[in-house]
Amino acid sequence: MEAIIYLLRFAFDALLMILIMRIWLQWVKADFYNPLSQFIVKVSNPLVVPLRRIIPGFGGLDLATIVVAYIVATLKFVTLAALSGESLGVLAFYIGLLVLLKQAGFLLFVLMIIMAIMSWVVKGYNATLMVISQLTDPFLRPIRKIIPNMGGLDLSMLVAFLAMNVINILLASSLPYWGAL
Repeated sequence: MEAIIYLLRFAFDALLMILIMRIWLQWVKADFYNPLSQFIVKVSNPLVVPLRRIIPGFGGLDLATIVVAYIVATLKFVTLAALSGESLGVLAFYIGLLVLLKQAGFLLFVLMIIMAIMSWVVKGYNATLMVISQLTDPFLRPIRKIIPNMGGLDLSMLVAFLAMNVINILLASSLPYWGAL
């Protein structure tokens, strides 16, 4: 049973990350023709395009993708809770939003780690690094205004990691299901 739960968790998390990336790419107006952007769009199109006919975008946000991501997040928690023998009722809709927020935070963490490692290894222009930089820049830019670049060391990621961990700890202590998401 643990193997099934592990595989389901992986499948839900991977799908959620792709949907969140799609929303995020559109929000930051990343290069649509970048190979990473194309991959995200092509993988998520079968879920998003049918719903786009019903739910239009609003203010530059793709509401259909947001709705699909919320549904997937809610299904993740409901499915895993059902396999564990728990019933959640109306609480599942609230927890679905928490799952979506936590997954977005985890994705930001992973993207910043990838960006840091790639900045050490890759020299010159790299299309993937450019998109990841576009995705993380809205979160790191305010920190960079306060803490400037110190001799080639960008400490903004360290500050962002610390802030994200503090937020995670505060949410874990105040929300009942946060650690299980």
